[in-house]
Amino acid sequence: MSTTEKATEHQAIWEEHRSFSEVWNASVENYPHRPFLRFEISEHKVAEWSYSEFDELVGRVAGSLAKMGVNQGRSVHLALANSPLFVVAWLATLRLGGWIVPSDPHGRAPELADHITRTNPAVSICGADRSDVYRAAVDTDSGEPPKVLSLEESPAGIETLADIAASSVPANPASSHSTSLAAVAFTSGTTGRPKGVEITQANYAFAGKIMAEAANLCEEHRWLVVLPLFHANAQYYSFASAIWSGASVALMPSFSASRFLSQAKSHRATHASLFAAPMRMILARGAKPVEGLKLEHCWFAQNVTSQQHAQLSDLLGCHPRQLYGMTETIPAVLSDQLDELADPSSMGRVTSGCAVQIQEEDGSETANGEVGEVAVAGEPGITLFKGYMDDPETTSASFRKGWFLTGDRARRDEHGRHYFAGRHSEILKVAGENVSVVEIEQSLAEHPDVLEAAVVGCPDAMRDEVPVGYVVAADPASPPSEENLRRWCEEHLSKPKRPQSFTLLDELPRTSVGKIRKFLLAEQAAGSVS
Repeated sequence: MSTTEKATEHQAIWEEHRSFSEVWNASVENYPHRPFLRFEISEHKVAEWSYSEFDELVGRVAGSLAKMGVNQGRSVHLALANSPLFVVAWLATLRLGGWIVPSDPHGRAPELADHITRTNPAVSICGADRSDVYRAAVDTDSGEPPKVLSLEESPAGIETLADIAASSVPANPASSHSTSLAAVAFTSGTTGRPKGVEITQANYAFAGKIMAEAANLCEEHRWLVVLPLFHANAQYYSFASAIWSGASVALMPSFSASRFLSQAKSHRATHASLFAAPMRMILARGAKPVEGLKLEHCWFAQNVTSQQHAQLSDLLGCHPRQLYGMTETIPAVLSDQLDELADPSSMGRVTSGCAVQIQEEDGSETANGEVGEVAVAGEPGITLFKGYMDDPETTSASFRKGWFLTGDRARRDEHGRHYFAGRHSEILKVAGENVSVVEIEQSLAEHPDVLEAAVVGCPDAMRDEVPVGYVVAADPASPPSEENLRRWCEEHLSKPKRPQSFTLLDELPRTSVGKIRKFLLAEQAAGSVS
């Protein structure tokens, strides 16, 4: 079995399967008067709730949702920007034994319609300023339409929702079992139709426990949340861990590169979580250190360069720590440890309580230094996602001998650190030789005139495919020339790895959570040779 006996047999099958609703109820009981949520309505106006105050709202909103047909096993679709309305609807739905379907609030009607059709929600909640697009999505649904609520994403919106019913639903442990479905989160859809990742009550509780321990979180701490709430990062790493610990959250309506540091100071945040892309945006704005900033910890996902990491460390007052996880893995299964200097090129070591291997194609574990696939062990529905909604074949194909196959490639060094080596789709076959686009991207990112870069494969009659580069300049007024980039790659990369062309872009196309939509770049590259 190994890998610390598969993380002590999946944390003794997660210590009797605690539910997330139970975790919330325990924090309300243990920390009733401690702050839970602080929401920035505007730069000079905030709303705040203690655990007990917010729980009162959860009960009232649960009463309204129950009146509209939400009960055990029914879903509520949320197309909401970062707001207390999202949080209260999430917790209220779980109190009723239901599950949420969080979608990108800025999604297009076809995408939203797909989510609605596949999950058949009893109630759908959207922001008032985007109701036209949302109602167009509901109208395309061929099934029984949900009850649509178009609400202000503010404290006023909560009151509107809470006032639909006069009754309040108290906490009831019997209404929420640990293995009950709590959410279906659709993958970002960078390629193909999104998969619906099933997340249980136990999954959210497990994420909260593991991530709170990894960040050394306690009730005095406060998360600054700027990443979108419909995404797993904000739910798992920030909110779930805060609720597990009795800590608080300062929720921002959206990410602002120019205001991030001042927001962290003004809201007295001690913890934060970001992706590499927003971090680069902060640097690109020429941010300066903010006196009085009290950040103790900052997670980040996806690599930054050593120079960028040093700059960020100076700005934040702490060393950002990289982590690696997926919606399916629940917590971040790899993370930089708190007791050692962060390495910006590494995804970290195996997070305490998790089980990870780097595996060969036959399922055997690779030797140190060898590249293989990242595989994660766990108990489906408890310490790993439950499965893909209505897709048992894909669910089954995603596992091998009890290990979930992430599709990501990495290597592990003799000290237990892991280093990303790309996804299977990011391995090009250039004249019969395997070429990792991640290696090329990392080299281009080290160029002093490059802010960030993406590399995709382009069909080639002689070599099957060749790498092509897309580059965002560090200084748009003085971008690097193609010849300059070509010389850089000649100096740093072997011949098969050198991009055959370079395209300067103002920005890379991304999903709402910062992942590069590489299929758009690949289509552009293919079109250039057709």
